[in-house]
Amino acid sequence: MRGKFYNTKENFAEKLGLPRDVVLNIPKIIITGDSEIVIENHKGIIIFEENEIKINSNVGVVSLRGKKLEIIFIGGSTIIIGGKFKDIIYEGNSL
Repeated sequence: MRGKFYNTKENFAEKLGLPRDVVLNIPKIIITGDSEIVIENHKGIIIFEENEIKINSNVGVVSLRGKKLEIIFIGGSTIIIGGKFKDIIYEGNSL
């Protein structure tokens, strides 16, 4: 269930035409090519294995599964992951 503060921020973003992911701190997932994924607004790494990486976010866990997964870059609230991806799954909280 979303709170009043969240709904206020969502309405604020919509009325001013601001990106929801920035205002609400929602993870933004960008697939760049066939072997790289960029995740912005993450809150840290939960699991890092060759076949699975779990990333924490404000709206739950983002789970990436595949083969030969690796972290190419991590800085601030951005992480770039490379490898052969099979699944991208949101777990936990929903919007």
